[in-house]
Amino acid sequence: MAVYIPDLHDEVREALGVAPEGHAPWAAHPLHSRGRRHAEPAAPTRGDFQRDRDRIVHSSAFRRLVYKTQVFLNHEGDLFRTRLTHSLEVAQLGRSIARALGLDEDLTEAIALAHDLGHTPFGHAGQDALHACMKDHGGFEHNMQSLRVVDVLEQRYPDFDGLNLCFETREGILKHCSARNARWLEEREPGGVGRRFVDGTRPGLEAQLCNLADEIAYNAHDIDDGLRSGLLQWEHVLQVPLVARHHARVVREWPQLAGRRVLYETIRRMLSEQVYDVIDATQAALKEYRPMSIDDVRQCPPLVGFSAAMREESARLKQVLLHSLYRHPHVMHTMEQAQQVVRDLFAHYRAHPEAMKPEFACRQDTERAVADYIAGMTDRFALRAHQELTGREWQVA
Repeated sequence: MAVYIPDLHDEVREALGVAPEGHAPWAAHPLHSRGRRHAEPAAPTRGDFQRDRDRIVHSSAFRRLVYKTQVFLNHEGDLFRTRLTHSLEVAQLGRSIARALGLDEDLTEAIALAHDLGHTPFGHAGQDALHACMKDHGGFEHNMQSLRVVDVLEQRYPDFDGLNLCFETREGILKHCSARNARWLEEREPGGVGRRFVDGTRPGLEAQLCNLADEIAYNAHDIDDGLRSGLLQWEHVLQVPLVARHHARVVREWPQLAGRRVLYETIRRMLSEQVYDVIDATQAALKEYRPMSIDDVRQCPPLVGFSAAMREESARLKQVLLHSLYRHPHVMHTMEQAQQVVRDLFAHYRAHPEAMKPEFACRQDTERAVADYIAGMTDRFALRAHQELTGREWQVA
């Protein structure tokens, strides 16, 4: 759902001392990027971050997101969010806030569109099942997998594997990382994208922003999808002050309004309030710490965030969604079946790697190859493969 911020961008920019349509000193800038792992000549008509965004949009992994679960499996309804539509909503929110704060919009969009490229089929349930299967082989983290996708697994260019994205884009994609994986990355790329998890520094503001835009987006659209599914009821979400006060205002202002228009207007206002809150809170943090470069940002505490009051309201909303939707018996039953599909596929391909596509079957690191293969599957591909390999005509329900 689009968030329109009337006449706010220029006011915030002026308050922060940012020239209209210019980069703030704390923003990433394509002309000052730390570069790509493989040198390439500059594009004549596009900046480096815009080029990254375009490479992500044209990637196979990005297209597959349309058939990957957000909360509800792909076949459960045509109107529920998928990983692709979620990523687009994160990008829209991110760009709205980035513009107000003088950040690089192309970089923000690139990070947002790529942040879930490594997600497995069946959402977090698939990720948890694959992590358990890989517990003796380095585990599985979807943020690390997203980095693997853009660094290694996409096969599009003659001179290198992966998409060869800029450091700043890769840094934002690696939103979380275990200490073990951070050390592994640091050994192979000293001073690279794993360094901040070792030395406790921060990523750039565009990366920080995408992390928060992700949270804002899924909280809002999971209310929409949950109510549409019938698993979530209005009395659940009206326990949250952030929802209740906007719902009350909508009903008061539009007493004849009915049906989903009430929901849409409530969510639209919720989103706008959160966007304004992030802008105000981040503006205050920037004035307090006064970073004058992206390197200064890395040494500061996290600067992009909610106010304390909004953080508490967001946490309350998460708790309600956790207990009323994500742990609903229907969702739990579906996810348990989905995890069994992942476990069965992993066991089969590990024992019979020749059953995978040739580029995976020929690899010596069998378990990691199997994890890469399964993580790249869509929901429906995984279900079809499971039926073909096991002989069980079993569809997740």
